[in-house]
Amino acid sequence: MKLLVLLDLQFFAGEKTEKATPKKRQDARKKGQVLKSQDVTAGVLLLITFFFLLFFAPFMFDGVKGFLLQALNRNLLIETLNEDTVMYMYVESLKEMAIITLPIMLVAMIAGIGANFFQFGLLFTTETLKFDLKKMDPIKGIKKIISVRAIVNLVKSLLKVTLIGAVTTIVIIVYLEDVLSLALHSPGQILATVAYLSAIMGIAASLMLVVIALFDYLYERFEYEKQLKMSKQDIKDEYKNAEGDPLIKSKIKQRQREMAMRRMMQEIPSADVVITNPTHYAIALKYDEDEMDAPRVVAKGTDFVAQKIKMIAKEHDVIMVENRPLARAMYDQVEIGQAVPEEFFKAVAEVLAYVYRIKRKI
Repeated sequence: MKLLVLLDLQFFAGEKTEKATPKKRQDARKKGQVLKSQDVTAGVLLLITFFFLLFFAPFMFDGVKGFLLQALNRNLLIETLNEDTVMYMYVESLKEMAIITLPIMLVAMIAGIGANFFQFGLLFTTETLKFDLKKMDPIKGIKKIISVRAIVNLVKSLLKVTLIGAVTTIVIIVYLEDVLSLALHSPGQILATVAYLSAIMGIAASLMLVVIALFDYLYERFEYEKQLKMSKQDIKDEYKNAEGDPLIKSKIKQRQREMAMRRMMQEIPSADVVITNPTHYAIALKYDEDEMDAPRVVAKGTDFVAQKIKMIAKEHDVIMVENRPLARAMYDQVEIGQAVPEEFFKAVAEVLAYVYRIKRKI
């Protein structure tokens, strides 16, 4: 017993199995859909920021210390407080704190921009800021909660907590003697030791975050390519939109051929001679010694078109001359509207002379 299973090929036509075309990628980029991992940006930003703090923290500490001492000394000398003195202290404090904090803010900004530029280059779009009711769809929100991406994000979060907690614990164990001896040091030494250990733990945690970010970037790349995949029908539709529907293009070409054919047939009555094969080829020539340097082909055709040319020529008393080699050669080498090439001058001149003799007799 044989079991026949009928498969609908249309079902497979809608399956997205093809890689995205350059146009699809460009359109997605314009909409703000780019390959991006938030963990890469966060990891690079934190790593560079903590390295900056590790080397430039002493200068920042001196700046903060000088600011506090100077502020206290200057403020203590003020005899009366009024609106002007308060605003003066406020503005001066802002200036001095800006000098201390701006470098680290500038480094963090450059690191964040650089991390994003490394992932998807330079891009500015307002598409993501547009209001879209589809983003508020509760069904899609539930699907996101129970999706594979949600599971991956959960695993990623657990890895972050585990690995970052592990490396910070290892740092504390390595510097355990320094931690236990903090009670024996002065407040300044305690602050310096805590700041140094914080920077070391921050760098270690950032390195682990960068490692996690590399795997997250590969996953985001996989998801990005998956979202951009197209079905065979999508590619066909894109080609139609870009190049035009082949059916419409064929109809346009057919209409153009018909118009060209009508114009060609309208030129035949004004021709001086039609050179024939006699059945397969027909070439209509026109010559005006005042306007033309050489005879010009006004119509040509084979088989059915040739018969049509001869019929119109007969209706308008255009003389027809049989010359098989000349008709075949000119059909292959001369286009409609072109002058007769020099190599055909002698043969064409003989034909035209024959035509003119006949016309004089008539």
